[in-house]
Order: sequence, then C-alpha cells, then structure tokens
Amino acid sequence: MAREIENRLGDVCVLGLGKTGREVARYLCEQARGRVSSVTLYGGASSVAGDATRELEALGVRVVVGTEEVEGAYDLTVSSPGISEFSPFFSSAREHSREIVGEPEFAWRESPYKWVAITGTNGKTTTTTLSTALLHEGGLSAVAVGNIGNLCTGEVAARTPDEWFVAELSSFQLACTRLLHPRVACLLNVTPDHVEWHGSIEAYAAAKERIFQNLDAGDLAIVSEEDSWCRAVVSRLEARGLRVCHLNVHAEPQAPCAAFARDGRLVVRLDGVEHDLMATSEVPIAGDHNLQNVLAASALALELGVSPEDVARGVRAFHALEHRIEPCGEVAGVRFVNDSKATNTDSVQKALTAFPKGHVVLLLGGHDKGTDLAPLAADVVRDCKAAVCFGAAGERIASALEDALAEGDGTTRVVRAPHLREAFDAAVSEAAPGDVVLLSPACSSFDEFGNMAERGRAFKQMVSDLGKKRES
Repeated sequence: MAREIENRLGDVCVLGLGKTGREVARYLCEQARGRVSSVTLYGGASSVAGDATRELEALGVRVVVGTEEVEGAYDLTVSSPGISEFSPFFSSAREHSREIVGEPEFAWRESPYKWVAITGTNGKTTTTTLSTALLHEGGLSAVAVGNIGNLCTGEVAARTPDEWFVAELSSFQLACTRLLHPRVACLLNVTPDHVEWHGSIEAYAAAKERIFQNLDAGDLAIVSEEDSWCRAVVSRLEARGLRVCHLNVHAEPQAPCAAFARDGRLVVRLDGVEHDLMATSEVPIAGDHNLQNVLAASALALELGVSPEDVARGVRAFHALEHRIEPCGEVAGVRFVNDSKATNTDSVQKALTAFPKGHVVLLLGGHDKGTDLAPLAADVVRDCKAAVCFGAAGERIASALEDALAEGDGTTRVVRAPHLREAFDAAVSEAAPGDVVLLSPACSSFDEFGNMAERGRAFKQMVSDLGKKRES
C-alpha cells in the first residue's frame, strides 16, 4: 500500500442515528474494539431515545440525542451522508475532532484493497449493479457496496482477500474522502442536483471529482465526454498523466482508452486494443443513457481482467432494475413503465430517449426541488403525446410546458392532477394502444410518499389493479 494507515482509532465520534451511524457504531464496538478507546454517537436535533439507542448503549456506545452541539475531543469522527458538510452539526463535530470522514472513507481505511468506485448524477446504481454482475460472470468475487444500500462497513468484517468492492458513491459520501483510492474510478455525468446540500453546483461537481483524487498511473479513470463538467474533469486528469477511458455514446473518442458506440456496435478500447462487444440492439436495457452505463461497466470489467466474451454474455443477461425504466405491464395495448428513480430533470430527459417520439404519456411531479425546467419542457413538448402534471410541483411543471408549447410547434397535451392516483387515471385516458405511460417524475417523492420506491410501487400496484379490472 502506498500509504501507511494508522491502525489505532482512539476516541471515535459517529454522527447520525440512521442506518449508517448505527452500522458504523456497531462495527467499532464489535470489530475494532481493541483499537478504540471510546465510541460516542450523536443522533442530531430530531433524534430521540428508543430501541436503537438502547441497542447501541448495550454494546458500549455513549449515545447523545436531541442536539447537534458536539462536546468532547475525538481522534476521528465518521459522519453519515445525510449531514451536510456546511451544516452546524457537521461544523460542531469538526471543531471537536482531529479528523472527520464519511463512511466509505472509514471502510476503505479498514480494508484498503481491491476497490472500484462509481459516481455520477444519474446511472450510478445501474452501472454498479451491472459491473458487479460482469465481474461475477468473469469468475471474480465481488460485492456491490455504498450508496446502493449495502454499507461498505457492513461488508468489511466478512470480506475475503480476493473480493472486489464495487462502490456506488454519492456526492455526499465523496465530499468527506481523503485517502480512498480505487483501482478503477468512474464518473458518468454531472448535472445540477443536491445543490442545496453542497451550497453550489461547483461544490457538488468538486465532490464528484474527489473520486479520482488518489488515482495514479497504474489505475483507470472512466469519464463521460458528454457534459461540460465531465469534459473539464477529463482535461485535469490527463494533465496529471492518468489513464482516462473516454466514455461517449454518440461519437468515437480519439484516445488510447475509450468506450463508445460505432456503427451500431459497443466497443471498448484499452491502451489501443479494441474489444468489439456486441450490437447496441442486443442491450436489454433501453435508452442512450443505459448504453453509456453498459459501456462504463464493460470497460471496468475488461480492465480487471474479465474476457470480452464474458462481458457480452453478462450484459445480455442483465435486466432493468426496479424503479429504473422498469417495464411493469401492458394493458389494452398500452405499456406501463416505472422510472420513479428519475428525481431530477436530466434523468427524465435521458429516459425519453428509450421510447418512440409521440407515443409517450409522461407523469411528472412530486416535491418541487426548484430546478430550471426549461430544458426538460423543451424535450417533453418535442417527444411526448401528453404530460400529466401532479403533486406539489405539478402547477410549475405544467406552466413550464405551456410556455414551451407557446414558443414552439409541439402538440403535447398538458393535463393537471392533484396526486399520483388521479394522474395515473388521467394518463390512462390519454393513452391509446401502442403508447407508453411513463412515470418519470423529475421530482423527489416527499410531498406524497416516504421515498421514490414507495411511489414506484404504488404506480405498479395501480397498473396491476387496472389489468385485473380490464380482465373482469
């Protein structure tokens, strides 16, 4: 290892009483007991005592609830990803700690070998899941960890020496990294999201770029060329002398390392050696953005030694993930697709590329993030038969679509509905055989649902109920 990682942890503070905080505290008490002097967990202002706090206290954790004022002195603080680095809670912890890091950084220090890492505004989970599947197809041991829902720390204790960690890392998690050094690191895209957490789009993009901060000449950076933020990252990485695999679905990069589509084929070039993998028509997940995800995962797997034949076979066997352009039934000739994971405008714009123009009835709405709607509105009125706007953001979205229609030649019908239930019924009324009803909301779900998964499953239940009703 290039760096000596200090084995002694000393007095450790953990921020947050959610899944991450509880898992880290449990690991410290059960797996790192001999290297820890004390473990203190601060739950935050809204936290209260309960079963979770009592369980941790039984392990020896000192739990402090109902406050964000950290007291004491700590050698290390591990922060949960939902706590902004600009928040008073984080700042208070930083004042009382020699060092503050995120959970993936902590896990890497505990087990700093065989990591690959994937980030981007959209496509992280699909690419992480597919990358893991391709490594398995090639006979390698691998587990998906990180923002995908499987905490890195939770996998450290049982890890075998030959197992790869395929880490999906959010901007929140990357913001607090310092030493984390993946063998392959991938940046899929950067579009405005979570700006309220980071304070600016520049800070958000900088957090994403931290995934590359410790790469050296023997590693591989996989970076999209298809947005301005990523192109700037490519230039900076190449200025450092790093190997950069240029990722581009729409043009062939002129670089020794590249992953691209050419003449209807997916091609990965590594150090000048090309691997023609398969026809784009064979890819089982729809949309240009998913071609990019497949190319990124393929380049990652090839770099780690998986054969082109195993990569192609693994891609062909892959299926859409839940809530990500997920087919969920056909009723009376109308297809229904659940893309509830599309919580920002860019992801909706990418989803629309998966369907024929003029045959999409789009469900848009939810909790309003206050993002610029003009680019989305232009694409919707160009590509969609109808748009049903619902929830807290529904009126603002509908108005943006009507403004776009007034400026152009689109014929998209704009329909308003109060909630998802009424929006679904309106979409069914708008759709004809051969059309697609697409839930791709461009908003988070918190005005009506606990999370995007709950919203997606509600939509799928509505589809199921409609099918049963039509059959009866």
